[in-house]
Amino acid sequence: MSGYFGVASKNDCVFDLFFGTDYHSHLGTRRAGMAVYSKDDGFNRAIHNIENSPFRTKFDKDYHEMHGTMGIGCISDYEPQPLIIRSHHGTYVIATVGKINNASEIEKQLFTKGHAHFLEMSGGDINATELVAGIINQKDNLIEGIQYAQEIIDGSMTILLLTDKGVYAARDKMGRTPVSVAKKDDSYCFSFESFAYLNLGYKAERELGPGEIAVITPEGVQTLVQPGKKMRICTFLWVYYGYPSSSYEGVSVEQMRYKCGALLAKRDDAHPDTVAGVPDSGTAHAIGYSNASGIPFSRPFIKYTPTWPRSFMPTDQKKRDLIAKMKLIPVHELIEDKSLLLIDDSIVRGTQLGETTQFLYDSGAKEVHVRPACPPLLYGCKYLNFSRSTSEMDLITRRVIKEMAGDGEVDLTPYADPESPEYGEMLRRIAEKLHFTSLRYHRLDDLIESVGIDRCKLCTYCWDGKE
Repeated sequence: MSGYFGVASKNDCVFDLFFGTDYHSHLGTRRAGMAVYSKDDGFNRAIHNIENSPFRTKFDKDYHEMHGTMGIGCISDYEPQPLIIRSHHGTYVIATVGKINNASEIEKQLFTKGHAHFLEMSGGDINATELVAGIINQKDNLIEGIQYAQEIIDGSMTILLLTDKGVYAARDKMGRTPVSVAKKDDSYCFSFESFAYLNLGYKAERELGPGEIAVITPEGVQTLVQPGKKMRICTFLWVYYGYPSSSYEGVSVEQMRYKCGALLAKRDDAHPDTVAGVPDSGTAHAIGYSNASGIPFSRPFIKYTPTWPRSFMPTDQKKRDLIAKMKLIPVHELIEDKSLLLIDDSIVRGTQLGETTQFLYDSGAKEVHVRPACPPLLYGCKYLNFSRSTSEMDLITRRVIKEMAGDGEVDLTPYADPESPEYGEMLRRIAEKLHFTSLRYHRLDDLIESVGIDRCKLCTYCWDGKE
């Protein structure tokens, strides 16, 4: 995942750009960048590695040296960005959020049309943001180029552009990721997260619709391409990725998580001594469960974060798991001889949650009941870089299904149906592998009710395979 912030101001915008971008640090762990434009100095850009230092530390010097009235910033979980592009459109800066499934095909098309080369990143891949710029440059103007990119990309792509005329934002054609617009007296901004501008004095104006392209200048915001009618916003934004103080399509992330926990409690028959959330991803869901069930909420273990990098930062999975484990500090008085009900946002590989459960047993827990806040993940996300998994077989559900059904093509439909015997057996095996006392996932119908948006507007592909 990645996050972005763009601003156009009558005055110097770097303060707003710096902090607006920093407020997206939860969405990316590897690279970050800022670019500004001023009439006197033109374009100026800085990109840094943020794997071992926070955004504010890495960009403090740039913050004091950069000047401009318009700018964009990006926190990225993979490719370095934003990029400065020089083409027949003139000079512009581009940042993107999304996923391109047909990148190789597009590369070949561009080479056939005379595109000279792409810079290769350290992992051997072409920078996806540079590839999007290559697509845009095939057309006569930027707007046609952006539309062309959204048309031919298989996946999802939200685009932010900085030019000498204004800052352009194009929400992906199905609206899987958000674009919020806000304003104050002398400035307008675009933001992935709707809370990122509040402490900077902005007030929410609106959200762009699916496929909408708009431009902000210091004077206002203008729609250049009208939004489409169909939307499939990512439901996992509310479950995990979204920051608690954000909202998407008018739905509060924190409130949704309370509802999620409450509906989990409504269907449950466990009788634990206490309810706890895996910090911090399951905390709000656990509060909702506790409020609805009357079972006390507690924090039997605390995540120590002052000096530790985020657990999913290292590229090596074993190191990520080790760091995640080392960050958890037990409160023995709240664990010993207790029956605990533990809520996390999801189970992906199962490694960390299995180790967390063992950590609680080793600390004296009598029982550990696990309640993920979403249904079983059965499909790798086609639209966003949800994780760095290279295969769907990284998912614990798919490994268990392979054990149950053998090699070859398997119909996953019954494994997504909480009433089917296949679903029940899958859960039994996962609980056995990870040493859970019991396991009950959030149902998809309950999850959709937790969000409160029409199902036809939500992307649920990772759970049911429906596009």
